[in-house]
Amino acid sequence: MNPLIKFFRTKIYTAISLLVIILLIGVNGYKFISGYTWLNALYMTVITMTTVGFSEVNPLDSESKIFTIFLILGSVVIVGYALSVITEYILSKNDFEELKQKKMQKNINSFKNHIVICGYGRNGKQAARKLMAYKKQFVVIEKNKEMADRLQLDNVSYVIGNANEDETLLMAGVDRASCFISALPNDADNLFVVLSTRQLNSKINIISRASNESSYDKLKFAGANNVILPDKIGGDHMASLVVVPGLMEFIDNLSIVGKSDINIEEVAIEKLFNSKKARTIKDLDLRKKTGCTVIGYKDSKGDYTVNPEADMPLESKSKIIVLGRPEQIELLNSVYNIEIENQ
Repeated sequence: MNPLIKFFRTKIYTAISLLVIILLIGVNGYKFISGYTWLNALYMTVITMTTVGFSEVNPLDSESKIFTIFLILGSVVIVGYALSVITEYILSKNDFEELKQKKMQKNINSFKNHIVICGYGRNGKQAARKLMAYKKQFVVIEKNKEMADRLQLDNVSYVIGNANEDETLLMAGVDRASCFISALPNDADNLFVVLSTRQLNSKINIISRASNESSYDKLKFAGANNVILPDKIGGDHMASLVVVPGLMEFIDNLSIVGKSDINIEEVAIEKLFNSKKARTIKDLDLRKKTGCTVIGYKDSKGDYTVNPEADMPLESKSKIIVLGRPEQIELLNSVYNIEIENQ
């Protein structure tokens, strides 16, 4: 919690305590000095503290009048203090939230080649969790203001606003981003957001969620590079657990479980050596240097080769996919000083 907010909350607790104390003093004073019933004593205390000017329950004697004078003076001071503290707290909290949002926006404005996630539902949260595990820089766009506390708790940079508006997309840095993930639950919303994003950034890689298969072609036509159907993937996965349960269990274990449990890397050839000189997978000798195994190769055209031969030449702008235990992947990153490529 911010120290400023904590300070004001302490003052509020103090003000409330003083109000309770003066209320108890008033009730007990009228009860034992004036001989009122508990209800009448409470009534007299409340109208005295709030200075509403109602008449007394019974005429006051000299002792009761002196007590009432001191009760009024004490109540005016304490009630005034409580109102000022509460007002100051409300104003300071609003100012703090505004300052915090401005600070976050300033930080987002410094992002470049980052990822933008639209929607922080189930799919959006999962995408954010995996990107955090890969230590990727990303921004979440969320329409629901009530999600702000959750985003802050997850330590996620975010923009609260409607992604259908270009202004919101630009606040998230879509024009500077390298990838955009549209994880909204409604296909029509995803379609509109994908179209707007493609117009703002023609080179950005767009990945969109789709609920219905009929939306697949429309989203591709609108500018999405990849369209994911979660229900279809889930069904295929469950069927695969029946057909090849052992294999699927092994694949599940390759997923990101924690921040350091990374088993698969996609590495650009340029980060391993000077690609102007032809090299082969054997020349890399990754197995000996890091313990990692090359399980795939992606050429400059985007075509994949599974389990490539050791003598396969590695061309410019190509990538290799390596498999290893978390500590081996960490060693690979350390040896070649590389970061995980966008999946």
